[in-house]
Amino acid sequence: MTQHPGQPHGSVNPHELDVFEFARSGRQAAGAVRVSQLPRMLNEVPADAPDRDTAFTWQVEGSTQPELQDDGTEAAQPYLRLAVHGCAWLECQRCLAPYEQSFDVDAIYRLVATEEEADEFPLDDDEVDVIVGSRQFDLIDLIEEELLLSLPLVPKHDVCPEVHESLLSGTSDAEEADEPAADDGGAQAPDKPNPFAALDALKRGGSGDKKH
Repeated sequence: MTQHPGQPHGSVNPHELDVFEFARSGRQAAGAVRVSQLPRMLNEVPADAPDRDTAFTWQVEGSTQPELQDDGTEAAQPYLRLAVHGCAWLECQRCLAPYEQSFDVDAIYRLVATEEEADEFPLDDDEVDVIVGSRQFDLIDLIEEELLLSLPLVPKHDVCPEVHESLLSGTSDAEEADEPAADDGGAQAPDKPNPFAALDALKRGGSGDKKH
């Protein structure tokens, strides 16, 4: 991607960003957004979380890249790169307790002017998403969308602090209960039949001797 010597982190209104001008001029911007400013994301945070209003930092950079046109010429096309980092509290689906989930978003977008253009855009690059830009683009809405897409399929602790020990002891008890049963059964199975088998053999042998 062609990088332009963009301005240092500039002052922009992330809710009304002229994203095409931002890309063409190779600008950069950075800021922070709290979960309380992201209503859909806030719905994912449990009510008993230690901190429901954590913050995410974001950085955005505009650029252009030459692309071959239908008439065989090259023209500079607008791109946007977005990075978002931070943490939010989610509810663990194993123990139902809150835990802190980290988020690291790094996405590249090809900007188009209309939905029709987006639908016609060839989907041959998995690393680039196509989005419809505008002169009053809501960057915060895009940030929230990326965070929602980054939510784990099944939110959970790596190790549940409250449930983990009980699960281990439960497994251990079950194993201990199973092992003696298996040993007893194994010990009785060969021991019991063997004496009877020997007695039967002796009886049959004795009967045979009497007949002769």
